[in-house]
Amino acid sequence: MIATGISAISFYTPHRYIGLETLAEHHGIDPEKFSKGIGQEKIAMPGHDEDIVTMAAEAAKPIIDRYGADGIDTVLFATETGIDQSKSAGIYVHQLLGLPANCRNVELKQACYSATPALQMACSYVARKPDRKVLVIASDVARYDLDSSGEATQGAGAVAMLVTANPTVLEIGANSGVFTEDIMDFWRPNDRRTPLFDGKYSTLRYLNAMTEAWKDYQANGGHAYDTFSHFCYHLPFSRMGEKAHGRLAKANKTPIDMDKALSGMAYNRVVGNSYTASIYLSLMSTLENTEGDLTGNMIGLFSYGSGATGEFFDAKVVEGYADHLFTKRHQDILSERVSVSYDEYVALWNAPNVVDGTSEPLAEEARGRYRLARIDENKRIYIDQHA
Repeated sequence: MIATGISAISFYTPHRYIGLETLAEHHGIDPEKFSKGIGQEKIAMPGHDEDIVTMAAEAAKPIIDRYGADGIDTVLFATETGIDQSKSAGIYVHQLLGLPANCRNVELKQACYSATPALQMACSYVARKPDRKVLVIASDVARYDLDSSGEATQGAGAVAMLVTANPTVLEIGANSGVFTEDIMDFWRPNDRRTPLFDGKYSTLRYLNAMTEAWKDYQANGGHAYDTFSHFCYHLPFSRMGEKAHGRLAKANKTPIDMDKALSGMAYNRVVGNSYTASIYLSLMSTLENTEGDLTGNMIGLFSYGSGATGEFFDAKVVEGYADHLFTKRHQDILSERVSVSYDEYVALWNAPNVVDGTSEPLAEEARGRYRLARIDENKRIYIDQHA
Protein backbone atom coordinates (compact mmCIF):
# COMPACT_ATOMS: atom_id res chain seq x y z
CA MET A 1 0.00 0.00 0.00
CA ILE A 2 1.26 3.47 -0.90
CA ALA A 3 2.17 5.61 2.11
CA THR A 4 0.29 8.92 2.19
CA GLY A 5 0.36 11.91 4.48
CA ILE A 6 1.79 15.36 5.11
CA SER A 7 4.92 16.60 3.32
CA ALA A 8 4.75 20.19 4.59
CA ILE A 9 2.75 21.99 7.29
CA SER A 10 2.69 25.71 8.01
CA PHE A 11 0.61 28.12 10.11
CA TYR A 12 -0.18 31.80 10.37
CA THR A 13 -1.79 33.98 13.03
CA PRO A 14 -2.35 37.77 13.03
CA HIS A 15 0.22 40.19 14.45
CA ARG A 16 -1.94 41.45 17.32
CA TYR A 17 -3.25 39.81 20.46
CA ILE A 18 -4.83 40.69 23.77
CA GLY A 19 -3.22 39.21 26.86
CA LEU A 20 -5.74 37.46 29.07
CA GLU A 21 -4.38 39.31 32.08
CA THR A 22 -5.76 42.46 30.39
CA LEU A 23 -9.14 40.81 29.97
CA ALA A 24 -9.04 39.62 33.58
CA GLU A 25 -8.25 43.14 34.81
CA HIS A 26 -11.22 44.54 32.87
CA HIS A 27 -13.57 41.97 34.38
CA GLY A 28 -12.06 42.34 37.85
CA ILE A 29 -11.12 38.68 38.22
CA ASP A 30 -7.97 36.75 39.11
CA PRO A 31 -5.80 36.26 35.98
CA GLU A 32 -5.19 32.66 37.10
CA LYS A 33 -8.80 31.91 36.16
CA PHE A 34 -7.49 32.03 32.60
CA SER A 35 -3.82 31.05 32.92
CA LYS A 36 -4.53 28.01 35.10
CA GLY A 37 -8.29 27.55 34.85
CA ILE A 38 -8.38 27.16 31.06
CA GLY A 39 -4.65 27.14 30.33
CA GLN A 40 -4.66 30.21 28.07
CA GLU A 41 -2.43 33.29 27.90
CA LYS A 42 -3.30 35.24 24.74
CA ILE A 43 -6.03 35.70 22.13
CA ALA A 44 -5.01 36.39 18.52
CA MET A 45 -6.91 39.35 17.02
CA PRO A 46 -7.21 39.83 13.23
CA GLY A 47 -7.53 43.32 11.80
CA HIS A 48 -10.58 44.38 9.82
CA ASP A 49 -8.69 43.64 6.58
CA GLU A 50 -7.74 40.12 7.72
CA ASP A 51 -9.99 37.06 7.60
CA ILE A 52 -9.96 33.33 6.92
CA VAL A 53 -8.81 33.94 3.32
CA THR A 54 -5.85 36.19 4.12
CA MET A 55 -4.70 33.92 6.97
CA ALA A 56 -5.05 30.84 4.76
CA ALA A 57 -3.00 32.42 1.98
CA GLU A 58 -0.33 33.50 4.48
CA ALA A 59 -0.15 29.94 5.89
CA ALA A 60 0.08 28.30 2.46
CA LYS A 61 2.48 30.73 0.76
CA PRO A 62 5.68 29.36 2.40
CA ILE A 63 4.74 25.86 1.20
CA ILE A 64 4.23 27.06 -2.38
CA ASP A 65 7.45 29.08 -2.27
CA ARG A 66 9.48 26.07 -1.10
CA TYR A 67 7.87 23.23 -3.04
CA GLY A 68 6.10 24.91 -5.94
CA ALA A 69 2.56 24.37 -7.19
CA ASP A 70 3.30 21.57 -9.65
CA GLY A 71 1.04 18.58 -9.08
CA ILE A 72 -1.48 20.41 -6.88
CA ASP A 73 -4.85 19.76 -8.48
CA THR A 74 -7.09 19.96 -5.39
CA VAL A 75 -7.66 22.55 -2.66
CA LEU A 76 -9.76 21.51 0.35
CA PHE A 77 -10.63 24.47 2.58
CA ALA A 78 -11.98 23.64 6.05
CA THR A 79 -13.65 26.34 8.12
CA GLU A 80 -16.61 27.02 10.37
CA THR A 81 -16.43 30.79 9.91
CA GLY A 82 -17.10 30.86 6.20
CA ILE A 83 -17.43 34.22 4.43
CA ASP A 84 -19.93 33.13 1.78
CA GLN A 85 -22.84 30.68 1.72
CA SER A 86 -22.01 29.62 -1.84
CA LYS A 87 -18.45 30.33 -2.95
CA SER A 88 -15.57 28.42 -1.39
CA ALA A 89 -13.07 30.58 0.47
CA GLY A 90 -10.46 28.38 -1.16
CA ILE A 91 -11.13 29.93 -4.56
CA TYR A 92 -9.90 33.30 -3.32
CA VAL A 93 -6.79 31.59 -1.94
CA HIS A 94 -6.31 29.76 -5.25
CA GLN A 95 -6.13 33.11 -7.05
CA LEU A 96 -3.87 34.79 -4.48
CA LEU A 97 -1.37 31.91 -4.61
CA GLY A 98 -1.43 31.60 -8.41
CA LEU A 99 -2.32 27.90 -8.36
CA PRO A 100 -2.95 26.00 -11.62
CA ALA A 101 -6.33 26.58 -13.28
CA ASN A 102 -6.88 22.83 -13.63
CA CYS A 103 -7.71 22.43 -9.96
CA ARG A 104 -10.78 21.33 -7.99
CA ASN A 105 -11.64 23.54 -5.04
CA VAL A 106 -14.24 23.02 -2.30
CA GLU A 107 -15.04 24.16 1.23
CA LEU A 108 -15.90 21.70 4.02
CA LYS A 109 -17.89 22.33 7.18
CA GLN A 110 -18.59 20.45 10.39
CA ALA A 111 -17.68 22.75 13.25
CA CYS A 112 -14.04 22.28 14.31
CA TYR A 113 -13.75 18.81 12.74
CA SER A 114 -13.81 19.41 8.98
CA ALA A 115 -10.03 19.66 8.39
CA THR A 116 -9.74 16.02 9.45
CA PRO A 117 -12.05 14.58 6.77
CA ALA A 118 -10.27 16.93 4.35
CA LEU A 119 -6.97 15.33 5.31
CA GLN A 120 -8.42 11.81 5.09
CA MET A 121 -9.95 12.49 1.66
CA ALA A 122 -6.70 14.00 0.47
CA CYS A 123 -4.77 10.89 1.55
CA SER A 124 -7.25 8.64 -0.24
CA TYR A 125 -6.96 10.71 -3.41
CA VAL A 126 -3.16 10.76 -3.57
CA ALA A 127 -3.09 7.01 -2.87
CA ARG A 128 -5.10 6.60 -6.07
CA LYS A 129 -3.09 9.22 -7.96
CA PRO A 130 0.37 9.33 -6.36
CA ASP A 131 1.67 11.90 -8.85
CA ARG A 132 -0.86 14.49 -7.56
CA LYS A 133 -0.83 16.70 -4.48
CA VAL A 134 -3.59 18.22 -2.36
CA LEU A 135 -3.45 21.50 -0.47
CA VAL A 136 -5.52 21.17 2.72
CA ILE A 137 -6.21 24.43 4.55
CA ALA A 138 -7.91 25.00 7.91
CA SER A 139 -8.63 28.64 8.74
CA ASP A 140 -10.92 30.20 11.32
CA VAL A 141 -11.66 33.22 13.49
CA ALA A 142 -13.15 32.18 16.83
CA ARG A 143 -15.33 34.97 18.19
CA TYR A 144 -17.71 34.96 21.16
CA ASP A 145 -19.90 37.72 22.53
CA LEU A 146 -18.15 40.29 24.68
CA ASP A 147 -18.52 39.57 28.40
CA SER A 148 -19.72 36.02 27.67
CA SER A 149 -18.38 32.86 29.28
CA GLY A 150 -16.64 32.00 26.00
CA GLU A 151 -14.86 35.34 25.58
CA ALA A 152 -11.52 34.06 26.91
CA THR A 153 -11.52 31.18 24.42
CA GLN A 154 -11.37 33.29 21.27
CA GLY A 155 -8.54 33.25 18.76
CA ALA A 156 -7.61 33.17 15.09
CA GLY A 157 -5.27 31.21 12.87
CA ALA A 158 -4.75 29.06 9.80
CA VAL A 159 -2.85 25.86 9.05
CA ALA A 160 -1.90 24.70 5.55
CA MET A 161 -0.82 21.14 4.75
CA LEU A 162 0.61 19.67 1.56
CA VAL A 163 -0.68 16.10 1.27
CA THR A 164 1.25 13.69 -0.97
CA ALA A 165 2.17 10.09 -1.54
CA ASN A 166 5.41 9.05 0.19
CA PRO A 167 5.22 11.98 2.62
CA THR A 168 8.26 13.69 4.11
CA VAL A 169 6.83 14.80 7.49
CA LEU A 170 4.06 12.48 8.67
CA GLU A 171 2.54 9.27 7.36
CA ILE A 172 -1.18 9.19 8.17
CA GLY A 173 -2.35 5.77 9.31
CA ALA A 174 -5.03 3.83 7.45
CA ASN A 175 -7.05 3.08 10.58
CA SER A 176 -9.30 5.52 12.39
CA GLY A 177 -12.22 5.53 14.79
CA VAL A 178 -15.23 7.78 14.34
CA PHE A 179 -18.32 8.79 16.30
CA THR A 180 -21.30 11.06 15.53
CA GLU A 181 -24.34 12.14 17.54
CA ASP A 182 -26.94 14.87 17.02
CA ILE A 183 -26.57 17.31 19.93
CA MET A 184 -26.80 21.07 20.52
CA ASP A 185 -23.60 21.83 22.38
CA PHE A 186 -22.39 24.60 20.05
CA TRP A 187 -23.99 26.05 16.92
CA ARG A 188 -24.23 29.29 14.91
CA PRO A 189 -27.43 30.03 12.97
CA ASN A 190 -27.11 31.91 9.68
CA ASP A 191 -28.34 35.16 11.21
CA ARG A 192 -25.64 35.26 13.90
CA ARG A 193 -22.00 36.37 13.79
CA THR A 194 -21.24 34.66 17.11
CA PRO A 195 -22.15 31.15 18.25
CA LEU A 196 -24.59 29.80 20.79
CA PHE A 197 -23.18 27.19 23.14
CA ASP A 198 -23.47 25.21 26.34
CA GLY A 199 -19.88 25.07 27.54
CA LYS A 200 -20.16 22.46 30.29
CA TYR A 201 -22.32 20.20 28.15
CA SER A 202 -19.92 20.55 25.21
CA THR A 203 -16.98 19.54 27.41
CA LEU A 204 -18.80 16.39 28.51
CA ARG A 205 -19.83 15.47 24.96
CA TYR A 206 -16.29 16.09 23.70
CA LEU A 207 -14.95 13.58 26.23
CA ASN A 208 -17.68 11.08 25.38
CA ALA A 209 -17.01 11.41 21.64
CA MET A 210 -13.30 10.85 22.25
CA THR A 211 -13.94 7.71 24.28
CA GLU A 212 -16.30 6.32 21.66
CA ALA A 213 -13.97 7.20 18.77
CA TRP A 214 -11.09 5.52 20.61
CA LYS A 215 -13.15 2.35 21.05
CA ASP A 216 -13.99 2.38 17.34
CA TYR A 217 -10.33 2.97 16.50
CA GLN A 218 -9.37 -0.08 18.52
CA ALA A 219 -12.16 -2.15 16.91
CA ASN A 220 -10.78 -1.21 13.49
CA GLY A 221 -7.27 -2.46 14.19
CA GLY A 222 -5.76 0.67 15.73
CA HIS A 223 -2.52 0.75 17.69
CA ALA A 224 -2.40 0.16 21.45
CA TYR A 225 -2.30 3.17 23.76
CA ASP A 226 1.31 2.58 24.84
CA THR A 227 2.44 2.66 21.20
CA PHE A 228 2.11 6.44 21.10
CA SER A 229 4.86 8.79 22.22
CA HIS A 230 2.61 11.86 21.95
CA PHE A 231 -1.04 12.80 21.68
CA CYS A 232 -2.66 15.82 20.04
CA TYR A 233 -6.20 16.98 20.76
CA HIS A 234 -8.63 19.54 19.46
CA LEU A 235 -8.00 22.50 21.75
CA PRO A 236 -10.80 25.00 22.24
CA PHE A 237 -8.62 25.83 25.26
CA SER A 238 -5.53 24.04 26.52
CA ARG A 239 -7.08 22.65 29.69
CA MET A 240 -9.50 20.74 27.45
CA GLY A 241 -6.51 18.84 26.10
CA GLU A 242 -5.41 18.03 29.62
CA LYS A 243 -8.88 16.76 30.49
CA ALA A 244 -8.99 14.67 27.32
CA HIS A 245 -5.57 13.16 27.91
CA GLY A 246 -6.48 12.25 31.46
CA ARG A 247 -9.72 10.62 30.30
CA LEU A 248 -7.98 8.62 27.57
CA ALA A 249 -5.31 7.37 29.97
CA LYS A 250 -7.99 6.36 32.47
CA ALA A 251 -9.92 4.50 29.76
CA ASN A 252 -6.75 2.52 29.06
CA LYS A 253 -6.02 1.90 32.76
CA THR A 254 -2.70 3.70 32.37
CA PRO A 255 -1.05 6.32 34.63
CA ILE A 256 -1.47 9.83 33.25
CA ASP A 257 1.75 11.08 31.62
CA MET A 258 0.89 14.67 30.74
CA ASP A 259 4.28 15.14 29.07
CA LYS A 260 2.87 13.17 26.14
CA ALA A 261 0.42 15.99 25.45
CA LEU A 262 1.89 19.24 26.79
CA SER A 263 4.21 20.05 23.87
CA GLY A 264 1.16 20.07 21.62
CA MET A 265 -0.42 22.85 23.68
CA ALA A 266 2.41 25.40 23.47
CA TYR A 267 1.16 27.28 20.41
CA ASN A 268 -2.51 27.12 21.40
CA ARG A 269 -1.82 28.83 24.72
CA VAL A 270 -0.66 31.99 22.93
CA VAL A 271 -2.91 31.88 19.84
CA GLY A 272 -6.23 30.80 21.32
CA ASN A 273 -8.92 28.74 19.66
CA SER A 274 -8.55 28.39 15.90
CA TYR A 275 -11.46 25.97 15.43
CA THR A 276 -10.66 23.71 12.41
CA ALA A 277 -6.96 24.58 12.60
CA SER A 278 -6.70 23.82 16.31
CA ILE A 279 -5.72 20.15 16.24
CA TYR A 280 -3.20 20.76 13.44
CA LEU A 281 -1.71 23.68 15.33
CA SER A 282 -1.31 21.17 18.17
CA LEU A 283 0.33 18.70 15.80
CA MET A 284 2.74 21.37 14.57
CA SER A 285 3.45 22.44 18.12
CA THR A 286 4.36 18.85 18.99
CA LEU A 287 6.74 18.54 16.05
CA GLU A 288 8.39 21.91 16.71
CA ASN A 289 8.47 22.01 20.53
CA THR A 290 9.45 18.46 21.48
CA GLU A 291 13.09 17.96 22.38
CA GLY A 292 14.94 15.23 20.51
CA ASP A 293 14.34 13.39 17.27
CA LEU A 294 10.80 12.10 16.79
CA THR A 295 11.60 9.95 13.76
CA GLY A 296 9.55 6.77 13.79
CA ASN A 297 7.39 7.89 16.70
CA MET A 298 3.63 7.40 16.63
CA ILE A 299 1.37 10.34 17.40
CA GLY A 300 -2.29 9.85 18.33
CA LEU A 301 -4.76 12.55 17.27
CA PHE A 302 -8.32 13.27 18.36
CA SER A 303 -10.36 15.68 16.25
CA TYR A 304 -13.72 17.00 17.49
CA GLY A 305 -16.44 19.17 16.01
CA SER A 306 -19.48 20.17 18.03
CA GLY A 307 -22.86 19.01 16.93
CA ALA A 308 -21.07 16.47 17.04
CA THR A 309 -18.44 14.38 15.26
CA GLY A 310 -15.17 12.99 16.58
CA GLU A 311 -12.35 10.98 15.04
CA PHE A 312 -9.26 9.32 16.49
CA PHE A 313 -6.44 8.49 14.09
CA ASP A 314 -2.68 8.10 14.06
CA ALA A 315 0.38 9.52 12.33
CA LYS A 316 3.96 8.26 12.12
CA VAL A 317 6.85 10.73 12.02
CA VAL A 318 8.98 10.28 8.90
CA GLU A 319 12.80 10.33 8.88
CA GLY A 320 14.09 13.77 7.92
CA TYR A 321 10.83 15.48 8.96
CA ALA A 322 12.63 18.39 10.63
CA ASP A 323 14.05 19.50 7.29
CA HIS A 324 10.51 20.17 6.07
CA LEU A 325 9.23 22.20 9.01
CA PHE A 326 8.95 26.00 9.19
CA THR A 327 9.93 26.28 12.86
CA LYS A 328 11.94 29.51 12.65
CA ARG A 329 9.19 31.24 10.66
CA HIS A 330 6.57 30.20 13.19
CA GLN A 331 8.66 31.33 16.13
CA ASP A 332 9.20 34.71 14.46
CA ILE A 333 5.47 35.13 13.76
CA LEU A 334 4.69 34.57 17.44
CA SER A 335 7.56 36.61 18.88
CA GLU A 336 6.98 39.65 16.67
CA ARG A 337 3.32 40.13 17.62
CA VAL A 338 2.15 43.17 19.60
CA SER A 339 -0.36 43.37 22.43
CA VAL A 340 -3.44 45.60 22.41
CA SER A 341 -5.32 47.40 25.15
CA TYR A 342 -8.85 46.45 26.11
CA ASP A 343 -10.30 49.36 24.14
CA GLU A 344 -8.26 48.40 21.06
CA TYR A 345 -9.47 44.83 21.47
CA VAL A 346 -13.11 45.96 21.47
CA ALA A 347 -12.50 48.03 18.34
CA LEU A 348 -11.00 45.00 16.59
CA TRP A 349 -13.81 42.75 17.80
CA ASN A 350 -16.39 45.08 16.25
CA ALA A 351 -15.52 44.30 12.65
CA PRO A 352 -17.57 46.07 9.97
CA ASN A 353 -20.58 44.13 8.77
CA VAL A 354 -21.21 45.26 5.19
CA VAL A 355 -24.49 43.77 3.99
CA ASP A 356 -26.31 46.51 2.10
CA GLY A 357 -24.29 46.42 -1.13
CA THR A 358 -22.41 49.65 -0.56
CA SER A 359 -18.66 50.00 -1.02
CA GLU A 360 -16.61 49.72 2.15
CA PRO A 361 -12.82 50.28 1.89
CA LEU A 362 -10.97 48.78 4.84
CA ALA A 363 -8.12 50.37 6.75
CA GLU A 364 -4.66 48.97 6.00
CA GLU A 365 -3.90 47.02 9.14
CA ALA A 366 -2.53 43.66 7.97
CA ARG A 367 1.23 43.24 8.24
CA GLY A 368 1.25 40.15 6.08
CA ARG A 369 1.36 39.87 2.32
CA TYR A 370 -2.38 39.56 1.75
CA ARG A 371 -5.28 41.74 2.82
CA LEU A 372 -8.98 42.28 2.24
CA ALA A 373 -8.83 45.68 0.55
CA ARG A 374 -12.54 46.43 0.36
CA ILE A 375 -16.04 45.04 0.04
CA ASP A 376 -17.67 46.52 -3.06
CA GLU A 377 -21.31 45.70 -3.92
CA ASN A 378 -20.99 42.65 -1.63
CA LYS A 379 -17.90 41.46 -3.52
CA ARG A 380 -14.80 40.78 -1.44
CA ILE A 381 -11.70 42.24 -3.07
CA TYR A 382 -8.41 40.70 -1.90
CA ILE A 383 -4.98 41.96 -2.89
CA ASP A 384 -1.37 40.81 -2.77
CA GLN A 385 0.51 43.75 -1.27
CA HIS A 386 3.78 42.53 -2.81
CA ALA A 387 2.41 42.31 -6.34
